[in-house]
Amino acid sequence: MKLFSQKLSWYMCFLLCRYKFSEKMLSACQTLEVHLNGSKVISNRELRSCLSTVQQEWFCVSSQKRACPQIVEDFLFACRHVSPEVLCYVADMADQNGNTALHYSVSHSNFSIVKILLAAGVCNVDHQNKAGYTPIMLASLAAVEMKEDMMVVQELFGRGDVNAKASQAGQTALMLAVSHGRLDMVRALLAVGAEVSIQDDEGSTALMCAGEHGHADIVKLLLAQPGCDATLTDNDDSTALSIALEAGHKDIAMLLYAHVNYSKGQPRV
Repeated sequence: MKLFSQKLSWYMCFLLCRYKFSEKMLSACQTLEVHLNGSKVISNRELRSCLSTVQQEWFCVSSQKRACPQIVEDFLFACRHVSPEVLCYVADMADQNGNTALHYSVSHSNFSIVKILLAAGVCNVDHQNKAGYTPIMLASLAAVEMKEDMMVVQELFGRGDVNAKASQAGQTALMLAVSHGRLDMVRALLAVGAEVSIQDDEGSTALMCAGEHGHADIVKLLLAQPGCDATLTDNDDSTALSIALEAGHKDIAMLLYAHVNYSKGQPRV
């Protein structure tokens, strides 16, 4: 029922809200095209004005919670009609917080719009906002219910660097997914090459995060990965085992102890 009503809403958008550039918007895009082609005839004042117009319209169309996929698609088509350079520039425009349309679409779980943005082939999926997060990192926190949406997330993960670190704390998308107990996201990230034993600025690993937060299923999944090193220590000289014990997760501590000390039934030397 949810999927049906969502599709009906998009269909009504298609029928009633097909997007076309206003004269002001078209003029702004044409001015932007001249600037992008290296012309010096555009004054700084004119450039600021056209960029403000384009940015305001683009974020209004693409980055709202109730944004319509068809309108976003129409907008991108109109940009491409002006020039491929304008399309590339607009699709990756960032606001004062460094967020792009892709950041907002992921944050709002508007995966139909994420799909359109990815299909355009011009979005930088590794762009970090001012908080240091990429769209991939934000997607790792999403609660995805529909199979179609998960397929979009998987495509997003496959397009960029899943091992990139957030600029503020050095966490990866895998660490974020683990910390929030997103088992499906952990699986999806591992499937595209997320590295298990990367350490953040505090020396923490995804395994340490899983142990600290009591996510036993994720601990088991991480331990099963070939590159998982359960003996690493953080900046406080703590291991995943000691962190799990300190957090009171004895079941996880037992898993970690067995993994560290036994291999094929024999104690590790």
